[in-house]
Amino acid sequence: MRWLAMTTAFVLLPAAACLSAAERPPSFVIILADDLGYGDLGCYGHPSIRTPHLDRMAAEGMRFTSFYSAAEVCTPSRAALLTGKYPIRTGMCHDQFRVLRRISTGGLPDGEVTLAEALKARGYATAVVGKWHLGVWANNPAHHPSRHGFDVTFGLPHSNDMDPMPGNPPRATARLDQQAGWWNAPLYSGMELIERPADQTQLTRRYTDEAVKFIRAHRSQPFFLYLPHSFPHVPLFASDDFRGKSPRGLYGDVVEELDASVGRVLDTLRSEGLAENTFVFFSSDNGPWLIMDAAGGSAGLLHEGKGSTWEGGMRVPGIAWWPSRIRPGQVQRELATMMDLFPTCARLAGADATTATDGVDLAPVLFDGGAVQRDVFCFYRGTQLYAARLGPWKAHFTTRPAYGPEKPQPHEPPLLFNVVEDPGERFNIAADHPEVLADIVAAVEKHKAGVQPVENQLQATVDAKQP
Repeated sequence: MRWLAMTTAFVLLPAAACLSAAERPPSFVIILADDLGYGDLGCYGHPSIRTPHLDRMAAEGMRFTSFYSAAEVCTPSRAALLTGKYPIRTGMCHDQFRVLRRISTGGLPDGEVTLAEALKARGYATAVVGKWHLGVWANNPAHHPSRHGFDVTFGLPHSNDMDPMPGNPPRATARLDQQAGWWNAPLYSGMELIERPADQTQLTRRYTDEAVKFIRAHRSQPFFLYLPHSFPHVPLFASDDFRGKSPRGLYGDVVEELDASVGRVLDTLRSEGLAENTFVFFSSDNGPWLIMDAAGGSAGLLHEGKGSTWEGGMRVPGIAWWPSRIRPGQVQRELATMMDLFPTCARLAGADATTATDGVDLAPVLFDGGAVQRDVFCFYRGTQLYAARLGPWKAHFTTRPAYGPEKPQPHEPPLLFNVVEDPGERFNIAADHPEVLADIVAAVEKHKAGVQPVENQLQATVDAKQP
């Protein structure tokens, strides 16, 4: 199948390259922050973090108020974005090992079709610049992005805190006085290790430089740029140009530098004459890591954060931008998810989206003022379905704090909230709406009946005895 995709790409590439920018299939840029909260941007109400570029992006495009990641932590969320599937279908979730670790040998299965592969088969140039976290290729080369459709790779294989140096102080990740000698993160270009430890004060700038270089190098053909930033995941680092500048402290410095990066990418698209034919989407992989205190972000009025299936763990910023297609200044309250980006982009490119079984094409919402047909959206914690949303209604079958030793708390009857009227999930109205609960339960049972067990990818490690 991959041989056929590559052959098709070589056939289509010359024709696409000969067309003008307006005539070519659209290009795509997906920018993903790491652990950015729903309430961390100016356009989402933060009072002291200044995000003029993202605010402008929202003003010129569409800002979603009910956009969800597909998982409450990094690895499964990223797998869902690139495959258009719940992580339970790809084995990229686990109840104990919630993300891939430095010693993991598992990763995104080779048989899963990614958005990059679907677009590459249509002649697109493809790049991932930033944090991968879908397999450590030093442990298993099959998990390198090049095996999943990406021509260009630049960045870290996993989170920036996963290579701590011996002797780090207690809770080093949450400290605001970070020292370069505390971390040993590996920075790669392609398969080549180019810096270790990576200078994390320069990561955002270097990612942005590489992204701009890729856009300029491929301005004459359709491209897909996936830009998953390492920040504001802890440990926090900002360059000298931003450190000490935000009223919100170091966390604000980091987010404001991320905002400037988005501005550079959009400015490059404008200056290269590509803005009118490029769809850009900005989001976060999950909610803010609240247990990191001042080094963590804000979920605004939402309950809980990263690691939780309450709204604060999975409802995230979502901003769509395409000057020639998306009417500016829209606030979209329609439910949308990260899994929707695969079918949306693929169908705009004329690519095959049949494998993205859990995503929905957002074109009616983005371009026509319409709605999407979605049966139910499920909130998983690891392999367990904890909650589900149907229309404005969200039922919690099980709840559990994001982190800590507390056991799962089942609810019978389930808790029920109208998360349009009550996004903070404060008022349980299950007793008033038994018919709504019955509809949600039926939708969840239908979903579960279609989920087939697959091999888990997060448990296997280089040395099973390592923590």
